[in-house]
Amino acid sequence: MNKTLILLGIGCIVVGVLWPWLRTLPFGRLPGDILIVRDNVRFFFPVTTCIVVSLVLTIVLWLFRK
Repeated sequence: MNKTLILLGIGCIVVGVLWPWLRTLPFGRLPGDILIVRDNVRFFFPVTTCIVVSLVLTIVLWLFRK
């Protein structure tokens, strides 16, 4: 458990340092993401982005398991 928490913390630090460059990636604006804009309401649900992130995490965790 300690090793997992340390790796998770290091991962958060890496993402924080790389955030200015990661913001420019097109995630969150992929085709298939739902955006509804009405008068005073803006609803955004990133369906495609969630699927892509899930697939990438599944593959990475599967590789680390082996």
